Amino acid sequence: MTSAADTPEPTSMATPVTRRGLAKAARRRELLAAAARLMAERGFAGVRLEDIGAAVGVSGPAMYRHFSGKDAVLAEMLVGISQRLYAGGQGVLERSFGDADALDGLIAFHVRFATTEPELIRVQDRDMSSLTPEARREVRRLQRKYVELWTDVLLRLRDPMPRQEAQTRVQAVFGLINSSPRLPDLETSRQSKLLTLMAHSALLS
Repeated sequence: MTSAADTPEPTSMATPVTRRGLAKAARRRELLAAAARLMAERGFAGVRLEDIGAAVGVSGPAMYRHFSGKDAVLAEMLVGISQRLYAGGQGVLERSFGDADALDGLIAFHVRFATTEPELIRVQDRDMSSLTPEARREVRRLQRKYVELWTDVLLRLRDPMPRQEAQTRVQAVFGLINSSPRLPDLETSRQSKLLTLMAHSALLS
């Protein structure tokens, strides 16, 4: 995976074109990162909009210049990461030299996400049900598209594997990689190598 900094921003955020716009976008990213940390620690129900603002020096009333409420923070966070994963996966495929290289790139892409942004995984695992129905549908839609990116590559490598089996392998690998925040403490590079090896084995065995 390319690093989180290299992945596209959520498409719901307009590209800033002025100094003020750049500053506002940077502050919004700070707020989302603070929200991920706090919600990973306390859960969605245990965090107030004011808590998120206080973590980066934004007053409670000023938070409403960035987000309409706590629900909007969670929606942008979880829809945003689904957008980033799907767009990042597409980028891996565009840069790849064949399907074997694409699979290597997809695994590396997702392992890097899981090992560098564990708060987002914790929030999604625990607080997906707190999303509005509309946001939850969008997350699920993007997740299905991301699964299909992987599935198509795997089927080209392992034809004639049934599509349902390929989808099962891909989703099982996501479960494996996304378990990294709950695994015993291990040096990040070593953990990444182990997850990569196990992902390859699960997909291609």
